[in-house]
Amino acid sequence: MKKLLLLLLVCSTSINAQVLNEEFNSYKMGETRNISIYVPESYSAEDKKTYPLIIVLDGEYLFDLTVSNTKLYSYWEEMPEAIVVGIEQEDVRIGDTKFNADSGLPEERGASFFEFVAMELVPYIAKGYKTANFKMIIGHDRTAAFLNYYLFKEDPMFDAYVSLAPKFAPFMEERLADKLNSTEKRRFYYLATSENDDKRGRKAIKALNEKLKTSTNENLSFYFDEFANATENAVSGYGIASAMDQIFGMYKPITVKEYRENIAKMDSDVFSYLDKKYNDIETFFGFRKQTTMNDIMAIYAAAKKKEDLESLQKLGVLGLNEYPETMLGHFFEAEFHELSGEPKKALRTYEKAFASPEIDFMTKDLVLERMEALKADFGY
Repeated sequence: MKKLLLLLLVCSTSINAQVLNEEFNSYKMGETRNISIYVPESYSAEDKKTYPLIIVLDGEYLFDLTVSNTKLYSYWEEMPEAIVVGIEQEDVRIGDTKFNADSGLPEERGASFFEFVAMELVPYIAKGYKTANFKMIIGHDRTAAFLNYYLFKEDPMFDAYVSLAPKFAPFMEERLADKLNSTEKRRFYYLATSENDDKRGRKAIKALNEKLKTSTNENLSFYFDEFANATENAVSGYGIASAMDQIFGMYKPITVKEYRENIAKMDSDVFSYLDKKYNDIETFFGFRKQTTMNDIMAIYAAAKKKEDLESLQKLGVLGLNEYPETMLGHFFEAEFHELSGEPKKALRTYEKAFASPEIDFMTKDLVLERMEALKADFGY
């Protein structure tokens, strides 16, 4: 028990060290709202790096869950580091999510809250922090239903929607299905329920799932989870982790399974797989991710196995561009020349590699070994 309490204390301290608690004076709401802002530990105003923005409704209990999962997944490079903003709604969430019973659309305080998020809070964060184009919104129960209203704008401001055990307003599931099935821009939509969700809410959720799971719209990435034996509240804990795991799926490093099922079956130009993966990341998430050593080594292994010299040459260019302070690019370039039957060029390029810092398996001893072998074979 003491170890568990210590772990919880350490986690809490780690999160709080990067969290700013602010009182936001909202003109739209006519009141002050409490918000929490998590900024990644590596954040620097001078750096060119940008960060996806995650808006968390019901921030008093979903904010820490979201931050913890963001830190976990980004630590393992399975999602980008992100800025997380939580909006406290305890005791006011019913008013914040008020809708017209006939139209099913926000009204009164609900309409004001909608504008507060879209017209005040998000622009405020974008102005003060280095946010990427990619934006996500998360909600639970009433707020999980409310977040869908942002999809009905002509140009929705959020790219990803995480709806945890939503309690839909009238007509919402039909409208949502029509909107998502016809979206012309890339959207990610995660929907979750549990076997213990109330019958009416669960029925609407499953009806929406039926309408979306067979969607042929290539711009829609739809994910659905039904958690067995979970309470309605526990859906939040399970769902946030699952949503991040799936929405940021393409961001993850290349896995052994991915290598075997996709890369290993390519006839040639295995580098094109890597190029497409990172171009897709940039297109969908709005920023360029540095190519990981894991992914470089996966393509290198395939290129060597298939004797794909073109891909090996492209890896050399990539290494020079993205890891210029190491021997990575020169090593690949030298190996390309060696395998292409150009020993003199290979020797000169290995010399450049030797003068640079080591990286991964590429050591000065290995470079010397390659150089000595070339000299012995060709009499240099």
